[in-house]
Amino acid sequence: MRRLRFGWGLSGAEAAGADADVVVVVDVLSFTTTLTVAVETGAEVLPYRWADQTAARHAADRDAVLAVGRSVAGPGDISLSPATIRANPPVPRILLPSPNGSTISLLTGARGATVVGAALRNFSAVARWIARTQARAVAVIAAGEKREDGSLRLADEDLWGAGAVITSLRAAEAVDVSPEAEVAAAAYAAVEQDLPAALHACESGRELIEMGFAHDVDIAAEVDRCLAVPVLTGDLFVGQSASLKPSWLASKPSEA
Repeated sequence: MRRLRFGWGLSGAEAAGADADVVVVVDVLSFTTTLTVAVETGAEVLPYRWADQTAARHAADRDAVLAVGRSVAGPGDISLSPATIRANPPVPRILLPSPNGSTISLLTGARGATVVGAALRNFSAVARWIARTQARAVAVIAAGEKREDGSLRLADEDLWGAGAVITSLRAAEAVDVSPEAEVAAAAYAAVEQDLPAALHACESGRELIEMGFAHDVDIAAEVDRCLAVPVLTGDLFVGQSASLKPSWLASKPSEA
């Protein structure tokens, strides 16, 4: 039986993901949401460390467009804001730094696990993709947010996104679910009926709205509309398809 675990941040990835074949990184506002939007356009995405002075040189070396900070992005710039991906013509490759999801993805991938990016936009697709793998152990990691002092803030939106993946995978097959993963699934169930409202009302959502990035929250709230699964291949996230419905969805009634 497949084992399913949950953890918070980099330390959680190191603990829950220590023996995982697949690590699912969830950073809803905004790394993994931006990642899903980017791979939908066909772009490859290079995750990179935040505030690293080598980013521009590395982007140039890899023929990638460097995503700048959200607050300094001008017209035509791509940033951590998913809205900027949609506002600009598609590009083949993006270097996307972030302090949380990107860093966790890089360090986890370096240990040999298969890293997948999940958000509220694509959680069912991620679960279907995992269900077709031979992974014996899966760790779902809520990235959280870094406070100014470097400590971790447990971000509700990442807990909900992780819980959505866990709930979908548990519905797809028999899995050995840890108590921590059960808590994440319960948190998702508590807001499942109105996720967009919860996302706009949570601390991270309010912060982005107050900063003038309400559209980023709107995109993150496109619940389960994305079929793309970003998978870290080498040092690049590449979109894979999960468009085929597995048997556990076949019996569900179609929505009007």
